[in-house]
Amino acid sequence: MAVGTELLLGQIVDTNSSWIGEQLALAGIDSHFQTKVGDNLDRMIAAFEQALDRSDAVIVCGGLGPTPDDITREAIAAVMGVGLRRDEAVVERIQAMFYRRDRQMPANNLQQADVPVGARVMDVQPGTAPGLICPVRRGPTGSGAGKVIYAVPGVPWEMQEMVSECVLPDLQARAGERHVIRSRTLRTWGHSESGLAELLEPEMSRLDSTGEATIAFLASGMEGLKVRITAKAADDETALSVLSGVEARARAVIGDAVFGADDDTMESVVVDLMQSQGLTLGLAESVTGGLIAARLTDVPGASRVLRGAVVPYDREIKTGVLGAPDVNAVSSEMALAMAEGACRVLGADVGLATTGAAGPDPHEGAEAGTVWIGLHLDGEGEATRVRFNMARTMVRQLGTITALNLLRTRLLTRAG
Repeated sequence: MAVGTELLLGQIVDTNSSWIGEQLALAGIDSHFQTKVGDNLDRMIAAFEQALDRSDAVIVCGGLGPTPDDITREAIAAVMGVGLRRDEAVVERIQAMFYRRDRQMPANNLQQADVPVGARVMDVQPGTAPGLICPVRRGPTGSGAGKVIYAVPGVPWEMQEMVSECVLPDLQARAGERHVIRSRTLRTWGHSESGLAELLEPEMSRLDSTGEATIAFLASGMEGLKVRITAKAADDETALSVLSGVEARARAVIGDAVFGADDDTMESVVVDLMQSQGLTLGLAESVTGGLIAARLTDVPGASRVLRGAVVPYDREIKTGVLGAPDVNAVSSEMALAMAEGACRVLGADVGLATTGAAGPDPHEGAEAGTVWIGLHLDGEGEATRVRFNMARTMVRQLGTITALNLLRTRLLTRAG
């Protein structure tokens, strides 16, 4: 549970919940819900009550500071049905921090030492806000099953230290049986989500019956579709073995539409393929306006592959610099000539070119969203036309990754 009205207003992006979710998964602890709530006592209490009704443990992040809107302690105490007590040991910790910084401690910092009765202060305290481990008894008389609330600060580095050193070990000890959860993400381009689901349906049905892993689809816009495989097992070795088996079966049915895994990007894969085949690349980008070059140069080691790029947005540059004929600017002839010209002018083994009508208006008779991609490889040229019925920015972005994907698939064919 992330606390803070600023989160609801969009003034701060909640990266803490993402980090905590990832750490819980790595520790083998199932995380089922994430909630954001503003700095309002009644709504915070209601959020805690709902969270405790559906979960065994709740991690709340934020609202432990010294200002009047930091009311997480009060909300937890209300849920526990207890009052607050001032922990003198925490007071001494906070005073010592200010003393070491040669600063006078404001009086309002003392409220950070107020702890719900029955709660335990975490041993790790990197900042002035102590973390809290708060046992909660459910049921009408408070005699039901015990649950727990962990309260950590919203400052990321403070939160991360407390979660790693206090929260996760305590959760694992309470859970008893230890598990690990591991995931692998296959990166794909060229299939729809429904198409991938249809291809993987037999494997997903098998996994439903065995329970050894799950498959989920994550749409990532101009980065394609991700196929996430997740396995929960008693240890790393078993989980990774399951992942490897499911990945192999998924790759077998998806084929070359899988361009990478986990942190791979289309551009990093292309750079690796070019480098492994000892090839250099020259670009001629009209409609994409340098976006292909920008993505490639984000990859470490791209200088060993990329010779350079020409951005011939004007027809005179296409004909004068690249030597293209005076033909329709949005055509296969122009795309092929630009790709060949990029090889010649930049002294590259491979030429990749884009030309088209980004929109919103048609260009030289071509509908808005039309992109021609030219490729010159091993002395031969080919051109491919694609059309995206989208806004100008997306046409250029999708044209960029489609061009890189064309180069990738031809390099795979070339490698045999």
